[in-house]
Amino acid sequence: MITATRSESSDIHADYHLGYIWLISVVAALGGLLFGWDWVVIGGAKPFFEPFFNLAEIARQWEHHALARAVGLVTPEALSGWANSCALLGCLLGSLLAGGLSDKFGRKRLLIFAAFLFAVSSVLTGWAGSFNLFVVWRILGGVAIGMASNLSPLYIAEVAPAHLRGRLVTLNQLTIVCGILAAQLLNMVIAQKVAEGATAEAIARSWNGQYGWRWMFTVVAAPSLVFFVSAWFVPESPRWLVKNGQDSLARQVLTRIGGRVYADRETSNIKNTIAVEEVARVRLSDLLEPRLLKILLIGSGLAVLQQWSGINVLFNYAENIFKSAGFGVNTILMFIVITGVVNLVFTFVALGTVDNWGRRSLMLFGCAGIAVSHLLIGLAYLLKLKGLVVLVFSLAAIGCYSMSLAPVTWVLISEIFPNRIRGTAISVSVSALWIACFILTYTFPILERSIGMGNTFWIYSSICAVGFVFIRLWVPETKGKTLEQIEHELVG
Repeated sequence: MITATRSESSDIHADYHLGYIWLISVVAALGGLLFGWDWVVIGGAKPFFEPFFNLAEIARQWEHHALARAVGLVTPEALSGWANSCALLGCLLGSLLAGGLSDKFGRKRLLIFAAFLFAVSSVLTGWAGSFNLFVVWRILGGVAIGMASNLSPLYIAEVAPAHLRGRLVTLNQLTIVCGILAAQLLNMVIAQKVAEGATAEAIARSWNGQYGWRWMFTVVAAPSLVFFVSAWFVPESPRWLVKNGQDSLARQVLTRIGGRVYADRETSNIKNTIAVEEVARVRLSDLLEPRLLKILLIGSGLAVLQQWSGINVLFNYAENIFKSAGFGVNTILMFIVITGVVNLVFTFVALGTVDNWGRRSLMLFGCAGIAVSHLLIGLAYLLKLKGLVVLVFSLAAIGCYSMSLAPVTWVLISEIFPNRIRGTAISVSVSALWIACFILTYTFPILERSIGMGNTFWIYSSICAVGFVFIRLWVPETKGKTLEQIEHELVG
């Protein structure tokens, strides 16, 4: 047993089992690892599965289908955007399902189910025999991503002591970044030795074009199985247990976390925030109560801002961005790994500062830094200053994002909602995030083609400037407060 040396007023007499707290948080955060890995792997596979499936030929075939014409999937560019963004439909579905199902069946069971979906979908995607099946299995993988993006930070926030919560929820973002970097490194290893200037036909006939991209997806099954087995051994969320009338089990979990006095106090605090008649059921109409609606709009606004800041296009469309800056395939893959390293390093900055500097300070700094970086990227394209200049400004944007909007958004939306509606409210906010991500991912190729790369990044810069004002005016500081204290201050 390790006694905490740092104490807030709510932590008096708590003897924290820090090893246990970090262990169960790491297991939950494996969902973030798979989220990041599965999300980014398509960027490295894109140069190979697109010529393999021959999107130009598929586009010509789909010209005769009314539905394809109606939704605009009749050009190779549109099909490329669809292949990159289709998983987002599954992400949206997964995040919508996760809220209600986790409130009904518990956080732990849904974490286990998400791990199972990751394992199955990664294998099926990797060995899809047609473009249509590839899309179907990518959507199934998106369901797993959507569930994990909801459940992992939710679970960690509900088991973490107040003074560690920001750091532990940020741990989930750290594993996302590790998953991103692992996928980028794997992509580079598998896809190496592609001849610069190789034609689409030559790439399609190569080992990478036939099999390499398949293994990029399939390897995700290995960490998925680790997550699946580990999730059976973590406890259920104590706040979910209290909400569903299992006080004794909740007290046992809290005792393992912080000792008997801590368990008694936290159980009492949790019960005081949950009305007896609302213990087991949450209605969507509850979210429309004026006080709760304001918090829901803040959470959803932060989720949308995280996506419309434009950083994900630097990951999902790195090939397009760096290719237009004058780089070849192998150089692009190396630069993609560099972006992953920067992403990881600055996530450690967030891990060390989120419980000291506070949530709002990091978010304000991030919005300002990303806005300036995107402005400079757009200016570089306008002045035709490509090459390494674009890489440097892109890395600056990623660094600012990785220490602010990327981790802290998850921290805030896991903190600001009351106990009785937290699962459902987070589900709504995360669903807004995935809708925003779909719009961002699908529209980038269209914007690039219609208004140019530079103007596209200026749009993202403007959104970040608006986000700075939004955070300044509306987002509360939650550093060092228990979930029940936050609820009392925001809702009463």
